[in-house]
Amino acid sequence: MAQRPSRPTTRKTLLGVAAVVALAALNAPAVAGFAQHAYHRYEINQPEYKAKYGHWALASLPEKYQLNSIHAILLHTGKVLLIAGSGNSVKLFEGRAFKSTLWDPATDTFKKIDTPADLFCGGHAQLPDGKILVAGGTARYEVLEGDVKRAGGAMLVKNEDPDRARTFPKGTLFRSPSGVEYRSQFPVRVPAAKKTPTGRIGPVKVTASEARVFVEAVEEGPLGITNTTEQYAIVGLQGKDADNLYGIANKLGLDKKDFQGIKDAYEFDPVTEKYTKVGSMREARWYPTLTTLSDGRVLAVSGLDDIGQIVPGKNEIYDPRTQTWSPAPTRYFPTYPSFFLTGKRKIFYSGSNAGYGPADKGRTPGLWDLRTNVFTPVPGLKDPDVLETSSSVLLPPAQDKKVMVLGGGGVGESRAATSRTAIADLDAEHPAFTTGPRLPENTRYLNSVLLPDDKVFTTGGSHDYRGKGASDILKSQIYDPAKNIFTPAADPSVGRNYHTEALLLPDGRVAVFGSDPLFADKADSRPGHFEQRVEVFAPPYLHQGGRRPDLALGGRTDVDHGSEVVLHTTDPAGISRVRLIRPGSATHVTDFDQRSVALDITRRAGGTLTVRVPDDASLVPPGWYMAVAVDTRGVPSRAVWIHVFV
Repeated sequence: MAQRPSRPTTRKTLLGVAAVVALAALNAPAVAGFAQHAYHRYEINQPEYKAKYGHWALASLPEKYQLNSIHAILLHTGKVLLIAGSGNSVKLFEGRAFKSTLWDPATDTFKKIDTPADLFCGGHAQLPDGKILVAGGTARYEVLEGDVKRAGGAMLVKNEDPDRARTFPKGTLFRSPSGVEYRSQFPVRVPAAKKTPTGRIGPVKVTASEARVFVEAVEEGPLGITNTTEQYAIVGLQGKDADNLYGIANKLGLDKKDFQGIKDAYEFDPVTEKYTKVGSMREARWYPTLTTLSDGRVLAVSGLDDIGQIVPGKNEIYDPRTQTWSPAPTRYFPTYPSFFLTGKRKIFYSGSNAGYGPADKGRTPGLWDLRTNVFTPVPGLKDPDVLETSSSVLLPPAQDKKVMVLGGGGVGESRAATSRTAIADLDAEHPAFTTGPRLPENTRYLNSVLLPDDKVFTTGGSHDYRGKGASDILKSQIYDPAKNIFTPAADPSVGRNYHTEALLLPDGRVAVFGSDPLFADKADSRPGHFEQRVEVFAPPYLHQGGRRPDLALGGRTDVDHGSEVVLHTTDPAGISRVRLIRPGSATHVTDFDQRSVALDITRRAGGTLTVRVPDDASLVPPGWYMAVAVDTRGVPSRAVWIHVFV
């Protein structure tokens, strides 16, 4: 692995600055520190340094638009949708102060967006028409044991009436045989009971239907605790309704209450810049993964449900044409599993995830065939017990079908972390991981972003859980898949760990958002503060001097799979490659959409390039893409937007 950046300069400048530093050191350490900082600031702004390592700059985010960025999504308008929801703030959650901000990096301008629900820790994906599906979010915040005031838990609401479904609003009361009352925290709909004929002329068998809802005791304290199965009357029902409809609960206690998800789903329109509610999911989800399939539908898996437990493998698919959900094959995964579409109705799970779930369940990487619901493990990954909060990317170009896993930590609040990287070749006869080059340090929460020159930019992270012990890593690297090596990049000035995300921008820069450390000092004695600064990295290819390639569309924006696209450029002969890059959709160092597809150059004529879009919809899922031309120096053009339709 390459060493950290050396500090090249002229002999005259070096001796002069060294003399200043030495003189300052003789007078006072503080002055010496200032001189060293001044030298570093001078050095990183030199053209030679930028050309080798790139350059960081802070975006100017006005205070009125600042938010705890949990989700960052690049839109086909070139703007970035930043979603906080309640932003991991109980105060904002209780005040229903849900936030989204739209940032235009081209003009460095911002706009507040009305946010209809707490989309904090939901899932999201790019839809074929360019809208963004956002599904799930927060119904309830975690309450630690000792802070729980009212006993609560799951209540199954039963319906033995075969002729009528019933809906009970939030706040419905359930009364135990001993008279203790519990209040539902959400509305619940209970289908009609099921009728089953027992013979041609025999009686009909009625099977009670059921639906689950979270309840809490009306009164505070231990009176509401029960560890036995009880039947609960629904307060206000009489006669046959009281007989047919009732609650069943096994345990209602004062133990820890975890985060709870919502069923709500929305589409965000980049043109109108508004959220619109669509059909709700069948399951509530908090920390779900959404993956766009080759036919434009979206698979939703995992997440914490409406009682704070991981959804037990009940997956579902969203159809944007009808804006409704239908069941998908049943399979269990921990929350925010990293998925990659690798074939028609075939998903690769890298093993990376963002927490929540037992250490011995759903952690094995493998290929999942949605048609047969067969899961085939992919072996060979070293340190498989430190995959939580690891990073995963589909290496460019996507045609190679190679997925890289980088770093990671132990399950939960473990201090374990690794510098391991590994690459799975999914195009091999027997797919398996091989070990890649190590990161400079043991790292969890690493952000990894695909660049137009077929390299991968990685930045940030921490050694410890949520940056404990002041363990943020102020380093960046660039991975070259062709050479299988990391080279150092300029160091960021802002530490990033939990709740951080990064995106490639249309101009070739990389923007990094968020970070939610537990503590603010090395001794872990002061609470941390959410990082609201946005830092932008300009890779070395933007500092090579000379003219940058230009690119423009020569015709229609909408193209079909397998069709050709004419691009205008002043130097077609100087273009070495053209890439189709899907806009990112990132949260918790997981990007739901990121991929870079090679386009065959079929013709160079005059001031035009003709390129062909692959005809494989599993390689190029329908939607909007950035087309980028890269010259022989590795310098990319600014992106132009192309819409690949279903």
